[in-house]
Amino acid sequence: MIKNILNLGDAALYCDFGKDVNKETNIQVIRYFKSIQNQNIEGINNLTPSYNKLIISFDLKKMNFTELKNIIENLTITNINELKNKRIEIPVCTHENFSLDIKRLEQILNKRREDIYENFFNKEFFCYMTGFIAGMPFLGDLDETMRAKRLETPRVKVPKGSVGLTEQFANIYTFESPGGWNIIGNTPINIFDSSKEKDPNLIYPGDTITFKEITKDQYHKHNE
Repeated sequence: MIKNILNLGDAALYCDFGKDVNKETNIQVIRYFKSIQNQNIEGINNLTPSYNKLIISFDLKKMNFTELKNIIENLTITNINELKNKRIEIPVCTHENFSLDIKRLEQILNKRREDIYENFFNKEFFCYMTGFIAGMPFLGDLDETMRAKRLETPRVKVPKGSVGLTEQFANIYTFESPGGWNIIGNTPINIFDSSKEKDPNLIYPGDTITFKEITKDQYHKHNE
């Protein structure tokens, strides 16, 4: 549940769900996010969910902080069974051309390449949030034995489709961009499609993700 509702600038507030970063807390964030989204409340112009916060931007011409706070406090919240989240399988190629940091992870985690991938491909991930880059999903939770810090020196360019690991999360780069995650493969799937104005994301908060290993030939066939 919400711990506190606070002002954020002149035309936004944020709902604080506590300090914990885990699936249980994030599900509460997602429930509020989808409940507000589904009710189309006049005056709200943007919703930004994160691990344990929900930022709500509003139009000052239509409401103020006190009015919006009262709406949130009396909101009917969507039942968890009604969230209609998706289960999605993402193909990933781990050829050496794509697994840019697997040798680094072998050293840091003290695991063989085969063991790292066995753990990763047998894991079921939960999407906590999307952001940083449009549509980029933050997927938890990696086992504690699979957690590594970011690169000491981030790359200037991380290829689009790169699958990376950092601390408790995995992610997928939706565009070529700078980044410091440990890259272990690449997917040919388009995770974010800007040409789809109403539904550009493949993955949304609350979705469940699994990864499937594919060969280099299968990767290139997908892009033909």
